[in-house]
Amino acid sequence: MKVNAVVLAGGSASKKLKKHTGVDSEALIPIGEHLMVDYVVRALEKTRFVDRIALVGPVKELEKKYGDSLRVELVEGGSTAIKSVLNGVKAVGFTEYVVIVSSDIPLISPDALTDFIEACIRTGRADLYYPIIEKRVSESKFPGAHRTYVRLVEGTFTGGNVFLVRPEIIEPREKLAEELIGLRKSPLALCRLIGLGFVIKYLLGKLTIKEAEEKFSQLLDIKGLAVKCMYPEIGMDIDKPSDLELVEQVLLTTL
Repeated sequence: MKVNAVVLAGGSASKKLKKHTGVDSEALIPIGEHLMVDYVVRALEKTRFVDRIALVGPVKELEKKYGDSLRVELVEGGSTAIKSVLNGVKAVGFTEYVVIVSSDIPLISPDALTDFIEACIRTGRADLYYPIIEKRVSESKFPGAHRTYVRLVEGTFTGGNVFLVRPEIIEPREKLAEELIGLRKSPLALCRLIGLGFVIKYLLGKLTIKEAEEKFSQLLDIKGLAVKCMYPEIGMDIDKPSDLELVEQVLLTTL
């Protein structure tokens, strides 16, 4: 199976990261001799499943390095994250599935991406796959990292920053997806959308992975599946200076 990839590189750095690095765009933060986004693109280029790559972000700043690339297509971002995804997909063309990756996971590797895609294939047919990583797996490799975890019946998990999705399902669900993203910081409105009973079950730690999959699938009218991953790098995103320092330490000691 061959998939095209979309790298979302248009996000602004958090206030703390801007102050720490002096760089406005998260993707353009330097780590060693490379930009943060370079590590993500390089991992995708070395992943055997990946064909073309849409790099969605500040084209002017990125074309110095990627302007002559045969595999990387530079694309201007949209007004929202979903519009940026659509811009990227349309630029590189439809494959059966598209892998969507954020630019703030510079520890991502070809092995991690390959493992995720192979796990998706083994899991069975779906419209969208989302990686989850057990807390013990994440903390065993990155003991100093602070992640956001969710307690489910099967264990405690954090999410990844990679999706495998059938591209044709994205545009018809654009408005609802944007609504879900917008409600992340409004618990009351989110409860009204997903149901109070579901929220209570989650708060009591009685929610299963299957129930979470079913609720998500019902909301978007798709089949979505969570995929357990053994590579915590897939969820090691950089949100704050301490994340950047940890990643710098790991990268600069392994290069």
